[in-house]
Amino acid sequence: MNILAKFKETAVSVLPVILIVLALGLTVAPLEKLFLVRFVISGLLLIFGLTLFLLGVDLSIQPMGERSGAALTAKKSLPLLLITAFVIGFIVTAAEPDIQVFSDQVKGVFSFVNKNIFTFSIAIGVGIFIMIGLLRTVLKLSLKITLLISYIMLFAVSFFVPNAFIGIAFDSGGATTGPMTVPFIMSLGIGVARVMTSKDENSSFGLTGIASIGPVLAVLIYGIISLNSSSGWETAAGAAAYLAESGGEIVGDGVAAQFAAATVSSLFREIFHEALLSILPIFALFVIFQLWLLKMTARQVTRIVIGFIYSFAGLIIFLHGVHGGFSQAGAELGRILGQNAMNFGGGWYVLLIVTGLILGAIIVCAEPAVWVLSEQVEQVSGGTIKRKMLLVFLSVGTAIAIGIALWRAVNGFSLKTVLIPGYALAMLLMIFCPTMFSGIAFDSGGVASGPLTSTFVLSFTIGAANGGSGESESFGVIALVAMMPLIAIQIMGIVFKMKQKRTEGVVQNV
Repeated sequence: MNILAKFKETAVSVLPVILIVLALGLTVAPLEKLFLVRFVISGLLLIFGLTLFLLGVDLSIQPMGERSGAALTAKKSLPLLLITAFVIGFIVTAAEPDIQVFSDQVKGVFSFVNKNIFTFSIAIGVGIFIMIGLLRTVLKLSLKITLLISYIMLFAVSFFVPNAFIGIAFDSGGATTGPMTVPFIMSLGIGVARVMTSKDENSSFGLTGIASIGPVLAVLIYGIISLNSSSGWETAAGAAAYLAESGGEIVGDGVAAQFAAATVSSLFREIFHEALLSILPIFALFVIFQLWLLKMTARQVTRIVIGFIYSFAGLIIFLHGVHGGFSQAGAELGRILGQNAMNFGGGWYVLLIVTGLILGAIIVCAEPAVWVLSEQVEQVSGGTIKRKMLLVFLSVGTAIAIGIALWRAVNGFSLKTVLIPGYALAMLLMIFCPTMFSGIAFDSGGVASGPLTSTFVLSFTIGAANGGSGESESFGVIALVAMMPLIAIQIMGIVFKMKQKRTEGVVQNV
């Protein structure tokens, strides 16, 4: 990998966000100068951290995942493959720091929630659906039918859960997609597909998308069981009151705790602990797989260990940027714009929505897992699907999701009125979309809601809600961010298919 080229690309993704916030913070939405300085420094840390992290992923996590998937499949034991897949899903999810934060915050809204049971429910959900995803690959079942049946089941269950719990359930899918786990799961799926399907590119994607269904369904089922066993549900108004008091920091793929008042040393300890918990489960799996399964040479092992060190260091620097001032600037900027939109309306309302659209479109391109997915898509497709094209459609989808989220944050409406027709459209598009693009689309839904999107954009939307209507309709932002790529990338697939047919027609005529 050319590290200078990687640095340039990550800088191009992050610098526009810095410039937009600076322009607004120095003019129409004035922010304190010290606040802006911290924000700029945090942005530079994001660039350096992301570059180093991606270098580590290329050296360690990606080759390890692909080799593990291929080696497990070569054992020709379906029970072994499925049991190992479940254990992998359970371990990496239960150890994910964001899940621990997420569980604490859900308990803050709904007192009857048992944190440990809630956490293990999500981990079990991920483990089961990784099993289902790999079983689909091994048995060569249709990805589209698997997704369709899973989502029909998911929405059927959602009708038995109070609306106050729907946002939590769908947002839980974002909380499970950590920057370390997503590249490993994607690579594991590609490794299995290459052995089972003679490198059929149609089977290389979709595992992350299927795995993301697991936590949503698990939380919905937990909600139904809790509803029947508890004395009563807290009302949506009660949940909103809690969110308003806590600053709305629920859900997301980054640590949602407030670090504004934290000292540098305490912030470092928090982030070091988060990064360590993110990387340890996968490194432990590497050690086990090396001793039992992979048997790589000393040189290969050294390369992967170095890659893990790069990823760990890069993740620490990246998270320092996210939590050291980046997300706080987003919350304050959203609060000021939301307050002005509520008080003065008109142009301020338009400015709020347009700012959200632009930030959402740009910031998703800086997500670590998005970079990994886009590079894998270009590699697996032999270069026929360009990474830049994928990023453009993903940016448009995320921008629309943030626009809807801001509209909902200020005005307020049921999340179901967007999720049900949105997922119905995604299912309909599968009829016309090439299978590989459907797999990429559902994988994209999981990777788009990464630590950067889920902290900065979520904080911006929460700030707009608290500065505007004062109601926490921002709950469910990550659910919308995870949904829109399903539509956008499949539209991209349909356009790609039409262009291919047009090109083939021209060649035949010649």
